[in-house]
Amino acid sequence: MTDAARIASDLATAERERKQRSPFTDEHPDLDLDVAYDAQWSGVQAKLDAGQRLVGAKVGLASSAGQPGQPGTEPLYGWVTDGMLLAPGEPVALDRFIQPRAEPEIAFLLGRDLGTPATVTSVLAATEAVLAAVDVLDSRYEDGRSTLPDAVADNAGAGAFLLGPAAARPADLVDLPLVGCVLRVDGEVVATAAGAAAMGHPAAAVAWLANRVATRGQVLPAGMLVFSGGLTPPVPVSAGSCVTAELDGLGVVELWAR
Repeated sequence: MTDAARIASDLATAERERKQRSPFTDEHPDLDLDVAYDAQWSGVQAKLDAGQRLVGAKVGLASSAGQPGQPGTEPLYGWVTDGMLLAPGEPVALDRFIQPRAEPEIAFLLGRDLGTPATVTSVLAATEAVLAAVDVLDSRYEDGRSTLPDAVADNAGAGAFLLGPAAARPADLVDLPLVGCVLRVDGEVVATAAGAAAMGHPAAAVAWLANRVATRGQVLPAGMLVFSGGLTPPVPVSAGSCVTAELDGLGVVELWAR
């Protein structure tokens, strides 16, 4: 069994040098989720020690659409720092990634601390606003190949995040599970979905996250952004392309790549 600090260090090197590596479970099939989450947090803490701020969290594998070939795989989570947030209109520089892919999401901005046990009702009550978002995933593993512990250690593939221009209160929208989503690449529709793709209700994904991080003594505080999981399978991002996500009532997010 390799230790969490070594895993975090190896992943940080892969990220910095933009080099793929083999999944840790190739050599250590007994790698468990507790160690993987320890490694994940060690990597996040290194970013915080370098001056970045923790601004959010993300849910991964919340939708069966986002995990083809992996039925029954449990969700996972990762953390988001301010260094991962893209400014509106800012093109994403692909030279910071290894194998970037993008997926549309519904993001929640918490207006107050989210206590546990969390439920859909308590998440909606704690939410100040919801926004459309695009999550740019990146994997440090060869060909994106990984098991659940590998993906956890890799901070759930957190790469970059772009928020849409419109913020709405949940009560001002149709039921969140019914929010329609259209994903386009260079103007061509490549996928459609609805909010229900994220655990049946995107707020259920946020509740799952709050309850899961509580088992590690962590909380989702007021002011935190929570990305509730991809609504469609992720699409590759290439230089010069434009990925757009349109969500009913939340507007359009345009991600330009260079």
